[in-house]
Amino acid sequence: MILEIFGFAVGLLYLFWEYKADAKMWIASIIMPLISMWIYFSKGIYADFAINIYYVLIAIYGYWNWTRRRGAKKSTLPVSRIPVRVLGWSVAAVLVLWYLIAQVLIRFTDSTIPWADAFTTATSIVALWLGARKYCEQWLFWLVVDLVTVPIQIQKGLIFYPILYSAYCVIALLGYRNWLRLLPK
Repeated sequence: MILEIFGFAVGLLYLFWEYKADAKMWIASIIMPLISMWIYFSKGIYADFAINIYYVLIAIYGYWNWTRRRGAKKSTLPVSRIPVRVLGWSVAAVLVLWYLIAQVLIRFTDSTIPWADAFTTATSIVALWLGARKYCEQWLFWLVVDLVTVPIQIQKGLIFYPILYSAYCVIALLGYRNWLRLLPK
């Protein structure tokens, strides 16, 4: 319960910094997955456990990608729209990963929710990569993840994480709107 509360608090900081398109979000994105790994493993939500390993790695990449020098002057990666081709590949990646992760969960774990767990995991993998590239549409992928995650966590008896992920739904909508305003003119 203490870890869930701490993870909840770090998750709120992450949301605030992500909404602001602040690179500090990636620091919180390293801490929160470490907490979540313990919680998800103990609840038997194995794909969400495993994705948190990816979250730590992509957080390192995201921080580097958002803050590295570009050109002659120091600047950060600008917010942008996802190219249509990248969107197509992203949706295809979600579908392929969803199927593959579900098969692993069905064959090698005692998961009681392999398809739902695999879906949120596959979509999260792609959404986080889109976020690391600073595409506005990453928020829409997260909205889908959050909407599916809340009932899973309630079913598994978690208390604070469903509240956090419900807040993520609202922040995803607000974040998308805000990032559209941050687009370079």
